[in-house]
Amino acid sequence: MADMLEQSLARLGTDYIDLYWIHNPADVARWTPHLIPLLKSGKVRHVGVSNHRLSEIELANRILGEAGFRVEAVQNHYSLLYRSSEDAGILDYCRDHGIPFFAYMVLEQGALSGKYSPKNPLPEGSNRAQTYNGMLPQLKALTDKLASIGQRQGAAAADVAIAWAIAKGTTPIIGVTRPDYIDGLVRGCYEHGASRRRHCAAGSSRRHRQREHPRLVGKRDGV
Repeated sequence: MADMLEQSLARLGTDYIDLYWIHNPADVARWTPHLIPLLKSGKVRHVGVSNHRLSEIELANRILGEAGFRVEAVQNHYSLLYRSSEDAGILDYCRDHGIPFFAYMVLEQGALSGKYSPKNPLPEGSNRAQTYNGMLPQLKALTDKLASIGQRQGAAAADVAIAWAIAKGTTPIIGVTRPDYIDGLVRGCYEHGASRRRHCAAGSSRRHRQREHPRLVGKRDGV
């Protein structure tokens, strides 16, 4: 882990990482102690974990806590369709311990955006189409309801889905490829209330975020 960090620091041209993401939940007991000297050295300022179960988050937090550190961010798949982090108690755990929860795939790769329907499916041949096109008939009632709620507020269906995630206490990670996506993100924040605007985060992709914000980096699947 130390060697991989040094390589990342060299590539990024920096001497420390603000937030170091651990994306691979395998063998928490083995890798977590290796983070402690990196935190003590100041080369890693904060640690976040992604795709971890509650027991894995608790274990990582306990190991880090024995050295005076802690898990300071959690990033998991979370949306109106996929609520396992809520059902498993991860959201409650993060809330109780003051850990920000970052939600990715809030719009389920566009399936909850209101742009797609049985008559206008996702582009054939894509992984998104394979995953979601078959369920679009079942999703129509939901996306129609999101659109109806949004219409009363001058917002789109996607904005309402984002606002829902914010209302649940999460920070949505929204893929941004066009300027109007930013407008929708802002509307989603207003939909929930101005006091929660700070909870929105936007990024085009993990690779883009690392390029634009070079001190955010993570260990993923051993690379």
